[in-house]
Amino acid sequence: MLIPPIDPWIAAGVVVTTALTDAVYVFFNAAVSSRRRFAAASWSSMWYLMSAFAVISYTTNWAYVLFAAIGSWIGGFLSVTALGRSGALRRLSEKPPP
Repeated sequence: MLIPPIDPWIAAGVVVTTALTDAVYVFFNAAVSSRRRFAAASWSSMWYLMSAFAVISYTTNWAYVLFAAIGSWIGGFLSVTALGRSGALRRLSEKPPP
């Protein structure tokens, strides 16, 4: 199977946008878990807006899916790291008030 030509700028854009999209998804899930409706809705709308570039880029060239996977890993790793350092993960594990 031949790898189609890859534009390095588009590949970098796909990595960055999927990293950001995955980070936003993690924050969306954190907001849902802590039952913050406004924050969850805001993160959700940002998540869909940001995913457009990556989806459009890799649907025209399957090779960009690899860059999307790299970006997704980076975004998930960094956002969970940020949540852990901020104490948000600890707060999410506490029971919400009735």
